[in-house]
Amino acid sequence: MAGSAWIWALKGAGWFLVASTFIPFIRSDAGFIRTFDFPRLQVAVASVPILILLLIFARDRTGLALFAALLACFAYQAYRIFPFTPLHAPQAVAATAATCRRDAEVSLLVANVLQDNTDHQSLLRLVDRHDPDLLLVLETDARWRDALISLRARYPSVIEQPQPNTYGLLFYAKLPLENPQVRFLLQDDVPSIRTVVVLPSGERFTLFGVHPRPPHPGHSSAPRDAELVMVAREVRDLDGAAVVAGDLNDVAWSRTTTLFQKISGLLDPRIGRGLYPTFNAKWPLLRWPLDHIFFSDDFLLGRLERLPYIGSDHFPILISLCRTAVAPRVQDAPEATASDMEAGREAIEAVK
Repeated sequence: MAGSAWIWALKGAGWFLVASTFIPFIRSDAGFIRTFDFPRLQVAVASVPILILLLIFARDRTGLALFAALLACFAYQAYRIFPFTPLHAPQAVAATAATCRRDAEVSLLVANVLQDNTDHQSLLRLVDRHDPDLLLVLETDARWRDALISLRARYPSVIEQPQPNTYGLLFYAKLPLENPQVRFLLQDDVPSIRTVVVLPSGERFTLFGVHPRPPHPGHSSAPRDAELVMVAREVRDLDGAAVVAGDLNDVAWSRTTTLFQKISGLLDPRIGRGLYPTFNAKWPLLRWPLDHIFFSDDFLLGRLERLPYIGSDHFPILISLCRTAVAPRVQDAPEATASDMEAGREAIEAVK
């Protein structure tokens, strides 16, 4: 009896993983559905021991049927994760000393600090160590603004929108900014920023800093999806280079982020390099790439690095880029089809 119960538990776990693979195929913005976009790596890894145990201990008809279904699910999950491994060709090409002028370089550090986190010094030490040209800090309230006031001596250009609802943001820049804006694209308590950044070379690019609300059971992903599509459209309509950075509350392999990339035409430096999971910093077995920096093909990639723990549930992420005329000739930007543009229109219509 005990052995039979163990086998049923094993099969139950296997069918749960099968269901976890199929649920994201449902075209719904329900938070419960969209949450299953996240744990593709965890589902794939968890499938391996169950597949082995099924083959050894459950070789009856239902066990073999489950084995076949779960093996197919494992293959599919691996296929979705594969682009975010070093085995895949990089989407963004790495810069070299020969292709990059120093006055065309820019570094950006993005940190979701967790509003209730009181370890302000860890972030300040990280900034001291890496000295980024641009710093985007998310989940910042008035207490965080005051704790980081010393950064104003290093960064002459500052955009501040502290809020008590975990959606405040602070942006610091060593470089000149033109037309800096704090915007509320869809929800009057969820800000984002848009600004033109002027490089030492005199070249410009438009930077978007975003932090849409996440989907979770009971909360729709529609506002997040629509905001990302709106930003993607703005990027598409720009006559110039662009960078989009922030906590997108979406994984790199989801349908929404893929759609965002196609409509915007921006590159993902994770492709061909690794997952660089930034959330949850406190749960080693449940981590996903939620914090992103996308950029147009006007840039080559200098470096991409996930930084150490700073007391938050997110790891910071650091990137350096190089603006060069060579870049568009050596890398291919994603392109949207007519159906992609229609899907984007539907995503925005869903919140009107």
